Amino acid sequence: MKTKNIITTALLLAIGMVLHFITPPVYGGIKPDFLLSCMFIAILIQDDFSNALAAGLTAGIMSAMTTSFPGGQLPNLIEKLITAVFVYIVVKKIYANHITTLRLIILAAVGTFVSGVLFLSFAYILVGLPAPFYSLLIVGVLPAVVSNIIACLAIYRAFISIKKNRTI
Repeated sequence: MKTKNIITTALLLAIGMVLHFITPPVYGGIKPDFLLSCMFIAILIQDDFSNALAAGLTAGIMSAMTTSFPGGQLPNLIEKLITAVFVYIVVKKIYANHITTLRLIILAAVGTFVSGVLFLSFAYILVGLPAPFYSLLIVGVLPAVVSNIIACLAIYRAFISIKKNRTI
């Protein structure tokens, strides 16, 4: 991993951490996960599996530190790692590094949905859920999908704009 890539990933995750920390929970302790959006963008702009794993692990730790879900620390860590690998495979193998707006929307939607289902599944297995699985899925995960689509589009466009105007 190049230092530039590590710093870019760290900055994106820091932005996601701040947004994740200040976002209030919606229902049953679930909140839109902007840290996840930033992790997606970090994986999208890097061409390195080790960076994807590092981003997933770091995002998992950061998310575990700020979770408002009862007992959600370990489920957050596990699902972020798995989601990072999933997103890396989608970006590198299926999309072949060719990202359009539609593909970014699909990536954000599917990645967030997979992340939400994984989180709820691991939380159910490890600590139990404060409400029925499907109600948490509908009230927590689906709004997170919408918010993460918007966040991914905004963050990716901002990153591309900055990258275009950079002279170094």
